[in-house]
Amino acid sequence: MRPTSLLLLLALHSASWAADTKAPPTPSAALAQIAYGLIAVLALMFVAAWLFKKIGPIATGNKIPVKVVGGTSLGNRERVMVIEVADQWIVVGVTATQINTLATMQKQEAIQAEQIEQTDAANPNQFAMWLRKKIDKQKNGDV
Repeated sequence: MRPTSLLLLLALHSASWAADTKAPPTPSAALAQIAYGLIAVLALMFVAAWLFKKIGPIATGNKIPVKVVGGTSLGNRERVMVIEVADQWIVVGVTATQINTLATMQKQEAIQAEQIEQTDAANPNQFAMWLRKKIDKQKNGDV
C-alpha cells in the first residue's frame, strides 16, 4: 500500500468520526429541554388529578355511612369519641393500641341543636367575661 492511500484513508476515517460527534448543546438549549420536560410532567400530573376527581372514589363493599360527631382528648394518646353510624351514636374510647365501645344511644340531633342554642343564649359573652377576669387578675398581681 502506498503512503498516500494510507493518509487518504486515515483522513477519511477521521473526517467521518468528526462528523458523527455533535457539539455539546448550549446552556440555553439544555435549560429549555429541562423546562419542557418539567412542564410535560406537571401537565401529566394535573391531568391525572383531574381524572381522579372526575372518576370519584373507588366504590368499596362498605356502604355504611359513618361520621365522627365529636370527641375530646383525655391524655396524650387517649380520646373519647362519638361516632354516628346510620341512626345510632356510638361512644368509643380510643387509645394508641385499641378502640373500645363505651356506650350506644339513639341519634340525638335535635337535642344537640337545642343545647347549643341554649348555651349560646345563656352566655353570649362567656369568652369576653373570662378574658376580663384574667386581665383583672394580672393587673392585681394574681397570676
